[in-house]
Amino acid sequence: MAVSLQTKYPLRPITNNIPSTHRYSLLHVRVTCSATTTKNKPQAKLVVENRFMSPPLSNDPSLQSTWTHRLWVAAGCTTLFASLSKSIIGGVGSHLWLEPALAGYAGYILADLGSGVYHWAIDNYGDESTPVVGTQIEAFQGHHKWPWTITRRQFANNLHALARVITFTVLPLDLAFNDPVVHGFVSTFAFCIMFSQQFHAWAHGTKSKLPPLVVALQDMGVLVSRREHAEHHRAPYNNNYCIVSGAWNKVLDESKVFEALEMVLYFKLGVRPRSWSEPNSEWTEEKDISNNHKV
Repeated sequence: MAVSLQTKYPLRPITNNIPSTHRYSLLHVRVTCSATTTKNKPQAKLVVENRFMSPPLSNDPSLQSTWTHRLWVAAGCTTLFASLSKSIIGGVGSHLWLEPALAGYAGYILADLGSGVYHWAIDNYGDESTPVVGTQIEAFQGHHKWPWTITRRQFANNLHALARVITFTVLPLDLAFNDPVVHGFVSTFAFCIMFSQQFHAWAHGTKSKLPPLVVALQDMGVLVSRREHAEHHRAPYNNNYCIVSGAWNKVLDESKVFEALEMVLYFKLGVRPRSWSEPNSEWTEEKDISNNHKV
């Protein structure tokens, strides 16, 4: 009778004692342990798999928009426009102005909260093998290492994943409801969620290179500011998660909401968030030494 056991242990990048100027490529090690027990003789095998990770270059295809990306963004914008149109037309027809406007404001406020909760979750839990959101988790981990790359992503490349979610979520609502209040909330909430990654990219931009209107909205607190979001990329990397307006950041951080949730998950499930063991080399920012670009 033979019993085969196999498990994998991903280790953190090996960057200790390597000067930062020479850490352009990171070595990740995956250790696979296989044990086979037979009637006469146990056997064991250890496999070490090396995987190099490097920051994308400015002309990297992973930062470029494809026609598929553009089509998804167009589809998302179409569903948003349909929802907004229903809110405006329905409001005019029923002489409702205040209610749809208040619903829209609620959507804007709750979108910021939602962005923070989601950002906290994928920053702290899961990995690239997590179903559905694994790719986004891996991307956000790389973002902590090389945050300046988000400013080089083309528009549709940066938004297509959220545009796909918005398309499948908002389209059924467009078909099912005509209520102007419902669509006042839906159109604003969905718009802020879909474009949150663009707001995020602007928060990493330099003031001189951003459109004046964007800078003005950041300074007014309508969009998350560069200064506020910069705090998220400093140790201990456990605050300022919201990336729409950032209005919820102070409330969530001062009330320690996320810390409480982390404790609950740890005592109930035994899962530790990444922020408890950070900072380490995986989240320590690497400068763009190839282009001398600073964010």
